[in-house]
Amino acid sequence: MAGHSKWANIKHRKGVQDARRGKIFTKVIREITVAARAGGGGDPKLNPRLRTAIDKALDQNMTRDTIDRAIKRGTGELEGAHYDEVHYEGYGPAGVAIMVECTTDNRTRTVGEVRHAFTKHGGNLGQDGSVAFLFKKNGVLNYPPGTSEDKIMEAALETGADDVVSDKDGSIEVLTAPEAFHAVVEAMSKRGLKPEHAEIQLRASTSAPVSGTDAEQLLNLLDALEDLEDVQNVFSNADVPDELLRQAS
Repeated sequence: MAGHSKWANIKHRKGVQDARRGKIFTKVIREITVAARAGGGGDPKLNPRLRTAIDKALDQNMTRDTIDRAIKRGTGELEGAHYDEVHYEGYGPAGVAIMVECTTDNRTRTVGEVRHAFTKHGGNLGQDGSVAFLFKKNGVLNYPPGTSEDKIMEAALETGADDVVSDKDGSIEVLTAPEAFHAVVEAMSKRGLKPEHAEIQLRASTSAPVSGTDAEQLLNLLDALEDLEDVQNVFSNADVPDELLRQAS
């Protein structure tokens, strides 16, 4: 069940970039709003997606008042922008496949900004379906170095997780089917194994090695996309050298 995760570095780097740019609050508020509208209402006990978004907000020290306002905007109790969820697909340098998840109140603006980022940094915005077939949704629970792999493995098997993978830095990931994600997060937390970070991600079935100037240009493209206000998540199938990722972060 356990194996090496080549995704941990780029995910960690993304978290560093988000925090440095102060983007986390904006992204989480939008996720709360969308989850309250589309995921089953404003009661987190009945809306697992909303509950996860609230947990993420609390982890970032967001106030309850801010969270409540975001929920009420989602349910229509307060006026506010109406956000739609959209995704875009494209190719980066060296043919790397890229998926971009957005929440937007203006699709024309968003697609224009996403297209500009691709074009400026050596990529191309593709048609719907051009790379989506390479990606699959997974629930991912992240645990920091020093966490007992044996305890994680035992609990993961008991709670219905699909896999456990470990990175060479000692960090551990628990993978689940999307429909089991919220239940596994709750069950692991009740066992004293609350994840450091948990979300549903897109993971590619194959990876594309990229190095040198192509890798540098790709990281610039990913940065540009992640820096857009309407962008929630960016996923790729790039296999970037660890040394370059460390330098870029």
